[in-house]
Amino acid sequence: MTQKNDRRIKIKTRIRGKISGNLEKPRMSVFRSNAQIYVQIIDDNANKTLAAASSLSIKDKMTKKEQAAKVGEMIAQIAVAKGISTVVFDRNGYLYHGRVKELADGARKGGLKF
Repeated sequence: MTQKNDRRIKIKTRIRGKISGNLEKPRMSVFRSNAQIYVQIIDDNANKTLAAASSLSIKDKMTKKEQAAKVGEMIAQIAVAKGISTVVFDRNGYLYHGRVKELADGARKGGLKF
């Protein structure tokens, strides 16, 4: 593994020690690859994924930041349809900057509260 990824995993572990999701306020976890962005809403007590969305389903040509914002809006629509209005945001060790920030803003725009 690279030093950058090792650092992210260390930060991720520290964050996960502090936050946890339950059925009333599930955890919204973000994963970012070089090409795609993925997000899940997770109930940690039951170890179940309640909703998921990714940029794989977007067919339009757009920038990565625009894709992230669109994925945020998609996950918000799915969550609101399932009766989830508030979540705990888990940035998964990534900086709250760029694509991660755009995804969070898109989810807020779609109706989720952090």
